[in-house]
Amino acid sequence: MCISLISTAHPDYPFILLNNRDEFLNRPTARADWWESLNQHILGGRDLQRQIRGTWLAITRDGRIANLTNFRDEGVEVSRNKSRGGLVNSYVTTPPYPDPHDESFIRSLVDDFGIQDVGGFTLLFGRLRKPKDGKVTGLGVISNRTESSADTERICTERDQTNGLSNSHYGDSSWPKIVHGEQLLNQAIKTSVSRRDDEDQFIESLFDILSVDTLPRPQDNEPWQSYTRQLRNSIFIPPFGGEDVEKKPADKIAAANGTSTPDQSTVTVGEGAYGTQRQTVILVSTEGEVTFIERSLHDGKDVEPEFSDRDRRFEFKIDGWEH
Repeated sequence: MCISLISTAHPDYPFILLNNRDEFLNRPTARADWWESLNQHILGGRDLQRQIRGTWLAITRDGRIANLTNFRDEGVEVSRNKSRGGLVNSYVTTPPYPDPHDESFIRSLVDDFGIQDVGGFTLLFGRLRKPKDGKVTGLGVISNRTESSADTERICTERDQTNGLSNSHYGDSSWPKIVHGEQLLNQAIKTSVSRRDDEDQFIESLFDILSVDTLPRPQDNEPWQSYTRQLRNSIFIPPFGGEDVEKKPADKIAAANGTSTPDQSTVTVGEGAYGTQRQTVILVSTEGEVTFIERSLHDGKDVEPEFSDRDRRFEFKIDGWEH
């Protein structure tokens, strides 16, 4: 049950994004880095299980950012030729559109490509620019339920806003982990400002939020469907799986909304535990300076990286930040 938290409430960082990627821990995943070839302007991790090498989160040197979470839509026919991770790629790999709110991209994705048969997803995307008169460019929100380009919602368009998203449609406040995450992020910002924390102290307080584990442990003989609904309660998902569920298909990892992809339909939990695999914190300062830290808790081999090797940190300034 992935989670993303976005805030514009810090006076020194007009854009903050926190993300947990929850997956099968042995799912092959490339660590965050600058991409290769013609896409050297893109920073992010990549999913290696599918040939398209899609991603759940990426940012570019010119300030374009995209973040995707999946959810299951019961009864919706899914095209195996379309990748949800590829939706992030489609935004960050193409040249930037001339309109500031990416209306051309939205029309291309919704009206031309067609997203109703991609599978359940929510895509956050936008170009990060310096706030003006308290206004922020914000992020667009598209899901497989978006019927036309005119229906695109925008979030975090002003300062002092915090929003959360997990493996359900955006705005679903019935998930405790979203409500809890928004509260914790707002409190961390207030505490950091009052204590005058330096950047590293603030970053660690954000990783602390991503590591909050309130997941009840399974009870003896507890039905699988009943237990997986508990995943919506915890920001952090500790590794779990075993003989009680080793015959359960991966696409049933959630009771109602989950993180499955078509390629995982034959994978079973017994082949590897499920839990929080990657954690990412992104800060953008008032000067347009980006600090991007990815923490790898598991490296696709059911093992934890050495402590000294778990974090990757990148820093750069957004091109065109003032415009």
